Amino acid sequence: MPVWKLATAAVMVALLLSGCARDDPQAALVAAAKALQENIENKDTAALLAQIHPEFRANQVLDREWVRRTATLMFLRHRNVKVLALSSDSWLDPSYADKGRSEAQLALTGAQGLLPQSAGHYHVRLEWLLEDGDWLLARLDWE
Repeated sequence: MPVWKLATAAVMVALLLSGCARDDPQAALVAAAKALQENIENKDTAALLAQIHPEFRANQVLDREWVRRTATLMFLRHRNVKVLALSSDSWLDPSYADKGRSEAQLALTGAQGLLPQSAGHYHVRLEWLLEDGDWLLARLDWE
């Protein structure tokens, strides 16, 4: 099979799969959680804040501004930021079609070079709300 046909087939499969994610709220929720991880690792504050619901709360007291300040500080302090999901699960709330939840065990590291200068292990619980077709992070709690 010629290379261009193989490449065309691969692109078509990717487009079909991405279309399925839009129609499948569960797949879209998992993709939102993955995008959150990527936005942190890419140190993209604007993309990160675009995923945060306007009424966001973390541990019941921290707000969107806290997310902006904390992300900015972490991104300035560390050249490399990694979020290592040791385990994770996302599911739709059976009572509300526009609510999803994620839970994960993760390690968050920051480094100037190859070796982490700071690291933490967290158990996080996230609550997502579906607004205009996008899953936005509304609640975050951690231990």
